[in-house]
Amino acid sequence: MKKTCVIFLTCVFLLLVSNIGFTEEKAPQIGGTLIHGSAGDASRLDPADVTDGISISMTDNLFESLVRYKSGTTEVEPDLAESWDISQDGLTFTFHLRKEVKFHDGTPFNADAVVYSLKRQFDTNHPFFKNGEWAYWKWMFTNVKDVVKVNDLTVQLVMTQPNATILTSLAMFTASIVSPTACEKYGADFFKNPVGTGPFKFVEWVKDDHLTLEANLDYWGGRPYLDKLIFRVIPDPSVRLIELEKGTIDSMEYPTPDDLERIKNNPNLKIIDAPGLNVGYLAMNMGEDTPGYQKQFADPRVRKAVAYAINKKDIIEYLYKGTAVMAKNPIPPIMWGYNDAIQDYEYDPEKARVLLKEAGYPDGFETTLWAMPVSRPYMYDPQKIAEAIQADLAAVGIKAKIYSVEWGTYLQDTEAGKHPMCLMGWTGDNGDPDNFIYVLLDKDAAIVGTAGNVAFYRNDALHNLLIKAQRTYDQAERTTLYQKAQEIVHADVPWVPIAHAKVFMVFKKNIMGYIMYPTERKFFNTVWIEK
Repeated sequence: MKKTCVIFLTCVFLLLVSNIGFTEEKAPQIGGTLIHGSAGDASRLDPADVTDGISISMTDNLFESLVRYKSGTTEVEPDLAESWDISQDGLTFTFHLRKEVKFHDGTPFNADAVVYSLKRQFDTNHPFFKNGEWAYWKWMFTNVKDVVKVNDLTVQLVMTQPNATILTSLAMFTASIVSPTACEKYGADFFKNPVGTGPFKFVEWVKDDHLTLEANLDYWGGRPYLDKLIFRVIPDPSVRLIELEKGTIDSMEYPTPDDLERIKNNPNLKIIDAPGLNVGYLAMNMGEDTPGYQKQFADPRVRKAVAYAINKKDIIEYLYKGTAVMAKNPIPPIMWGYNDAIQDYEYDPEKARVLLKEAGYPDGFETTLWAMPVSRPYMYDPQKIAEAIQADLAAVGIKAKIYSVEWGTYLQDTEAGKHPMCLMGWTGDNGDPDNFIYVLLDKDAAIVGTAGNVAFYRNDALHNLLIKAQRTYDQAERTTLYQKAQEIVHADVPWVPIAHAKVFMVFKKNIMGYIMYPTERKFFNTVWIEK
């Protein structure tokens, strides 16, 4: 049943995608440098120790996992493991590894490397454990008991409980295999000197300016077409577009909706777009154990008042320019398990005022609204959206000061709960509702310092549903459980879900072969330059 649902999601995605790069009939050409305009810089270049899409986009071209997603889908296929077996009780996964694969530093990929890469994230006695936060492992792999070498080319993953998401999770960046030799050589600085098995090799990282990669000529899957891949950090989307029009970069991500018509009318550019497996939202910090806790947000009447106060329709129409759909749930409507029966909190400032008065705040209160400093696929212009929300809240008496800080710090500080309210978003990593609801809203993910749940929302009934959904392989039962979970979240209002945005990439006309993924991960090994 699960495979059927993943295939269905894939088919829906592929039907909706337009302008896929492989429509050209010409044979790919080798050579050249592609410069990609990135909305921000990586926080780190260790794929197991990042949580943001920008870092993931960069490390995805350096590292690989045991399994991966088939081109343009969320269906799992072999990668560094050629095949695998699952025990009858669903607790032991045995992976048979690919032969004669080498890391970029020339050392061999084998079972020892797999054990090292995965155990460093959960074994407190592992020599590298102290060098990372390993937030994603804590969110997605809590059922892993051990990783065991059987022989040089065989590894077993041993679980404490069945987990219906484990294979799709293993295709994620978190489970990337790193060079043990490089980890031991660089220690805490490995994230500045990344060494994987992927199609590109690390050359140089100048923080907040650029990351340079070069083709891995010995790549087991065949060298990439490009000689070099450079990520240039250009936070302002308008500046990214100007650079693309001038020809100083070859591609860019996250254009503003205002610029789409201008791009379409430029004969030298082309757009690839797809429905987003994402959500942009406003989180209210409910965690009494966090430094940013504000008592008003502990009251559900206040949280509902915020939901009624925000004019999402206008935000979608005037700021997203119709390139998004209004959100009412934490998962997007193209994902299986979506509960369309839920009725959204309509825009009603008067209801908001009544609720605030009932909660004891007839004159409102003061707070701080954190806004992301970079455009993201789920929120192209966070600053303008923050200003719109600020005005809506002011109209019901909530005076919100907007605060912003550098992207890496923003992520660290929101994971530490330093905010009263914050704008945030998520792009699905594996096509499973668990990757949204459990990672973003379960109490297990509300750990101060590594929180994916930046609302610090802790509901035992929700937790029990989500754990039950993880432990059954019955797709119909999982769907029912996730629909109930959305009802609980809707009633408690830890967030105001704002939008599910379409995603865009823009290229020069001569850049060929780029493939969009539902997860919005960016792989450049298929890209080539028409000369």
